[in-house]
Amino acid sequence: MNASSSNKSLIKCSDVNVYYADQQALFNINLDIKEKEVTSLIGPSGCGKSTFLRCINRMNDVIDICRVEGSIEIDGQNIYDTEVDVVELRSRIGMVFQKPNPFPKSVYDNVAYGPKLHGRILHQSDLDRKVEESLERAGLWAEVKDRLQEPGTSLSGGQQQRLCIARAIAIDPSVILMDEPCSALDPIATAKIEELIDELKSKYTITIVTHSMQQAARVSQRTAFFHLGKLIEVGDTEKIFRSPDHEQTEAYVTGRYG
Repeated sequence: MNASSSNKSLIKCSDVNVYYADQQALFNINLDIKEKEVTSLIGPSGCGKSTFLRCINRMNDVIDICRVEGSIEIDGQNIYDTEVDVVELRSRIGMVFQKPNPFPKSVYDNVAYGPKLHGRILHQSDLDRKVEESLERAGLWAEVKDRLQEPGTSLSGGQQQRLCIARAIAIDPSVILMDEPCSALDPIATAKIEELIDELKSKYTITIVTHSMQQAARVSQRTAFFHLGKLIEVGDTEKIFRSPDHEQTEAYVTGRYG
């Protein structure tokens, strides 16, 4: 799990503040997320991890009372610039939620949906290849190759979550955001997802919100600790868990409070 600090920062967040109406949820977040690494966001419930994650693909835009200040650059472009096409932006960012949420469509159509929607693929044979490749990459092809026309909802919970990951990578994103992707899964399904995250990082920049300290330690190269809307500390995962700089971080990772 040794972190390679040579990776360049793909996402740079500067002075990010988030408000829900007049309630401030995030305070001056400055965080760089390195390319082709897994960054875990940890911290107690309600500390702003998911709010921060949703800033990266502008999902907070859909909440009327939400206001985001500051800048978030992906590959040098501030995604909050007025001329940014949000649909195009989201097509470069895969999102996996807490609860597996396959569309009420077949396994095949779940994965084909994004490439079709974004007009990326014109020929059926290319689409077939893309679906197979995405399911393969999500570690699911062998289990579903004879069930492609069955509803995605007929799969087990862990398979559904891998289907959602296949759906996320079918759009060829550069970034994958995961909001507690294993919290609804049993330990065996969780282990499979973690293995998958480890494989995917060679190709994608992954940011994961997790409640599980063990999971953060297992899957991520860098960890950011949030508390009450503030980023307390960020660094190599090993350092954050072994010898954090802040007392608050230490209290949280050693389980003295949560």
